[in-house]
Parts: sequence; C-alpha cells; structure tokens
Amino acid sequence: MEYQVNYINPEIKLSDYTGKLFKTEAAFDDHLLVWLLSGETKIIQADQRFIFGAGSTFLIPRNQLATIINIPKDGLPHKAVAMHLSVKRLREFYGSENRKQKVAPNRIFSFKKHPLLESCLASLIPYFEMQENFPENIASLKITEAISILTTIDKDIDSILANFEEPDKIDLAAFMDKNFMFNMPLEKFGYLTGRSLTTFKRDFYKIFNVTPQRWLTKKRLDLAHYELAEKNKKPIEVYYEIGFENLSHFSYAFRKQFGYSPTELIGQK
Repeated sequence: MEYQVNYINPEIKLSDYTGKLFKTEAAFDDHLLVWLLSGETKIIQADQRFIFGAGSTFLIPRNQLATIINIPKDGLPHKAVAMHLSVKRLREFYGSENRKQKVAPNRIFSFKKHPLLESCLASLIPYFEMQENFPENIASLKITEAISILTTIDKDIDSILANFEEPDKIDLAAFMDKNFMFNMPLEKFGYLTGRSLTTFKRDFYKIFNVTPQRWLTKKRLDLAHYELAEKNKKPIEVYYEIGFENLSHFSYAFRKQFGYSPTELIGQK
C-alpha cells in the first residue's frame, strides 16, 4: 500500500493513496472539509451511507462516528485536499456568537461543484507543489475564506460550525446500540456520550452486565452473520464495515463465536 500525506500547514493537507483501499474509523476533533480530486470516498454512518466521486466537496462535522473508505478509481490514485476547521479557528471567525438555537441535523454536508468553494481549494494546489513553508498568515486567510464561503452557500452550516459545545451526557444504551460497529477507543465512546472512561465503563456494565469489549465483539459478529446469511454479502465486503481491522482476525473471531467460518456459512447456503 502507498499512502502519502503532504501537510503545507497543520490544518491543510493533500493525501495521495494508490493501494486497493484505505479505511479509517473517524470521530474527528475538527470539522473536516474535503475536496476529492480523484478516486472515490465511501462514508458509512449508523443510519446512512455516502459515496463521493472525483470533483466532490464535502464536510464531515466533528464528533461524527463514521467509517471512511478511500478507493483509487479509473486508474487514478485517491487524491484529496483536506482542511481542518478547528474550534479555535471557528471561534475567531464567529467571535462570541453561538448559533446553536437554529439546529441543523448532524450530517455530512455535500456542496457538489460549487465554483467559489472549488476555486478556494484549488488555489492551495500550487503551495503543495512548491514544497516550501506555507506562511501562517496565508493559511489563516485561506481557512477564513473557506469558512466564509461555506456560510454563504449553505444556510444550515452556521448551526454546526458555530456550535462549540462538547457532547452532553446521553442515553448510553441507545448510543451504543446505534454505533457499535465503529472501531473507536473506549475513551472516544465515553467522550461522545458525555462520560469519562471510568464512568463509561461503570455505566456500561450496569446496563449490559458485560465489559464493553466483549459486548462490542458479539454485536459486530452477530451483525456480520446477518449480513452474510441474509444479505448474501461476501466476508471481504463485511469485515471492514463492522469494525474489524483485517479479514483473518474477523474469520478467527467469527469461528470462535459460531463454531464455523464465514466461508463455511456461505457454503452451507
């Protein structure tokens, strides 16, 4: 696999991937604005999926659990410009204003081929090619320009970008039942449910009477069994969507829980 990331600034990067596919589990600390130059990106969330092709521009809000799969396509690498929109930057842009009162859904925002946004992001390409230090004042201007364009072209975006609050303590059982397939550290699950790691583990055991890791493994394997048996999916299509890092680990865990391998299950059918 060949995966390269070129940062011209800690908040602005160009990624280039030429392998078969590159998967990551995400719940970013910053909003991530992405301009896909070539290849394809699949984003899998608990209740929806997105497929973005070359030329797409999209925003992944912070603290949104998702599996992101980057795939080269049409003989070209997966290549993307990504800009982090941090809380610090957004506070500077909005000042003390907090626009949470106009609530927008926590969703992936797609901006299609908007010329203002494409022009802003395209202007970064020469800086990647120069391979020189990117002045902080220019980086700040570019990020501010991007935020200004987003607020101009999408009426819902302010309620996401200008909301600086941290996750509140929420219903743990409902959250985990919805998001168990994401391979996140327990600390991240705790944070997203408004809990410290210690409180998360304590509350989890009270609800489920089992450790988080045991529960997560069983839930993921039960889902995999359903996908293989009822939806006729192949093991290679399933393992990376339910929180396993590789096919061999998935097959081992599957056999341990059910007494037969994913391949044997398919063969029985």
